[in-house]
Amino acid sequence: MIKAVVFFYQVDSNPFPRFSSFRLRSSRKSEMAPPVLSLALPSETGRVLSIQSHTVQGYVGNKSAVFPLQLLGYDVDPINSVQFSNHTGYPTFKGQVLNGEQLWDLIEGLEANDLLYYTHLLTGYIGSVSFLNAVLKVVDKLRSINPRLTYVCDPVMGDEGKLYVPQELVSVYHEKVVPVASMLTPNQFEAELLTGVRIVSEQDGREACITLHAAGPSKVVITSMNMNGNLILIGSHQKEKDQPPEQFKIVIPKIPAYFTGTGDLMTALLLGWSNKYPDSLDKAAELAVSSLQALLVRTLNDYRRAGYDCKSSSLEIRLIQSQDDIQNPEVKYKAERYN
Repeated sequence: MIKAVVFFYQVDSNPFPRFSSFRLRSSRKSEMAPPVLSLALPSETGRVLSIQSHTVQGYVGNKSAVFPLQLLGYDVDPINSVQFSNHTGYPTFKGQVLNGEQLWDLIEGLEANDLLYYTHLLTGYIGSVSFLNAVLKVVDKLRSINPRLTYVCDPVMGDEGKLYVPQELVSVYHEKVVPVASMLTPNQFEAELLTGVRIVSEQDGREACITLHAAGPSKVVITSMNMNGNLILIGSHQKEKDQPPEQFKIVIPKIPAYFTGTGDLMTALLLGWSNKYPDSLDKAAELAVSSLQALLVRTLNDYRRAGYDCKSSSLEIRLIQSQDDIQNPEVKYKAERYN
């Protein structure tokens, strides 16, 4: 339960209660802003600050993560690291990129109004060292306000042997970000970059998780490993620093298509369900995988109904149409614990 200790109200002729911490910045300086109810009356799940990309059309970054978290009961405040017309897989795109100074301006604006109490921070694609360093400042700031902040980091750097970001970001993630993360959700290639170890087997994946635990995060999920024609998720939860982690795998059949926004959605679902099942990362992963796979099957079937060749390009996920699968997934993909 969040303790919103800064709120004090007094009853007077004004129909809205006055809160001493929320001053309306206007010419009517005597007026007080109404309370932010997500702080005054916090949900049992939490309040998330999500720093990710944004597209006007389609579902990637925050467009892929915010709605599912809201469906799972979270208050979510998004900061859009970029705002593009559409994702970069289209022939063209236009838009704006937020820099580190602009990110910090937003944080200072929130802080000036006592709005920086968050239970979770979620980050995804970050395209520059300066912005990533600003995110690290945000982590420090949020933890100075709430030391129990959970930082869920999807270290989006590349896939299938190809970097999406400048090379210098890899060392920043390795040296500075991993040590402060609570949960890390790399794919196979990203886990290799962060550990310096080639992953060609399940055992390699398990050992990579242990290496990452030693650097900082108590929860690590390698979200996709290509093994023998299937995708394998490997999860690892080190509940005590001096104890070996609990580890598991989930085997996921490959779907013959390429989708956008799936990594962003998967990390959001892992955040959502792991907070509801804090001691059972395997249960959270089962729910997250089952939601995602149901959504992808629906997406594939809808494109086929529309007469589209699903192998010709990346597919926009059917997020809104899959809200029942997000809120109440049928668990079809079970975790298998390692001994």
